[in-house]
Amino acid sequence: MAKEKIVLAYSGGLDTTVIIPWLKENYDAEVIAVCGNVGMGNETDGLEEKGLKTGASKVYVEDLTEEFLTDAVFPCVKANAVYEGKYLLGTSMARPIIAKRLVEIARKEGATAICHGATGKGNDQVRFELTIKALAPDLKIIAPWRLETWGMQSREDEVAYLEARGIEAPVKKGDSYSRDRNIWHISHEGLELEDPANEPNYDHLLKLGVSPEKAPDVPTYVELEFEKGICTKLNGETVTATELLTKLNELGGANGVGIADICENRVVGMKSRGVYETPGGTILYYAHRELEYLVLDKQTQAWNEICSTKFTELVYSGEWYTPLRESLSAYFDSVNEVVTGTVKLKLYKGNIIPAGATSPYSLYNESIASFTTGELYDHKDANGFINLFGLPLKVRAMMKQNLDK
Repeated sequence: MAKEKIVLAYSGGLDTTVIIPWLKENYDAEVIAVCGNVGMGNETDGLEEKGLKTGASKVYVEDLTEEFLTDAVFPCVKANAVYEGKYLLGTSMARPIIAKRLVEIARKEGATAICHGATGKGNDQVRFELTIKALAPDLKIIAPWRLETWGMQSREDEVAYLEARGIEAPVKKGDSYSRDRNIWHISHEGLELEDPANEPNYDHLLKLGVSPEKAPDVPTYVELEFEKGICTKLNGETVTATELLTKLNELGGANGVGIADICENRVVGMKSRGVYETPGGTILYYAHRELEYLVLDKQTQAWNEICSTKFTELVYSGEWYTPLRESLSAYFDSVNEVVTGTVKLKLYKGNIIPAGATSPYSLYNESIASFTTGELYDHKDANGFINLFGLPLKVRAMMKQNLDK
């Protein structure tokens, strides 16, 4: 009789390295490791060999970078989705894309369960499992960190588990931050960051760039061209999504742009402190909003703020494959029909400074707005407008005067 097949969300990090032999020991199952590469750089080098050596029967390393950007990141850019004013959702956006591929490979391999290494304290357990439930409600979900049979309480326990089985632990001494990296960002948690009173050790921590203090003393100009809310050209050259983020990360990182230190509210209720590096994403978000300021009418811009807040909550909580998120994306697709044009920005020591924007859909009219011209605007028209606009205030004041008498 064939063994049960379990698909594991595999990164090659400490948790998932431990989980492969743990699953084989506790489930007597065939483990198929799947790494969803969403732009993790050289972190996937040698991953297939490593997974097989650790005990997996098969290892998939799937390049999901372009899909991640086009199917998840760009919809979030259109929605200006930023969690609690700082976090640009780098991990949140990636998990549903990875989980979707886990489901697809589980179907292909005839697996009966999907396993992930997210802890019971984190957000990722929610994001992975909501996606699996939405796409494959019949598949079992195994979350070892929430099981009594797991038996490990710390990274030290995991290292000891591997050493007892002659397996090398993927941990570097002196650099034990908990990190998540993709083409959009890199997150850092642990060590000095666990105490919000501590300043981050940026010289030791940063991976994608430098601190603002170490950025050049001269500004860097960058020009982004958008079509319907999506950046298609960088400094006049047509780029793919991957090329765009790769170059923006280089430019932003070199200028100390996109470093966020936040104590955020996790889905499970606790506060969590972390540092996020999102150099390219921060530039892209900023440019998109600058163009929106130019082309959107007042009511649409105001309504966007409300919709964006809800959209962001859904993405952060892993509710990507839901009717509401899909409907909000349809709304933002419609709004972004006019978000076309060119934005020029100046990058300088961690700052992004507007340097001009143009669009064929611009609602700025110099003849109306200028102090020196104005044939389309009669100053006297303001008299009647202010009288009517202020009428409720006047009526209330008259009422109060009558009461005082």
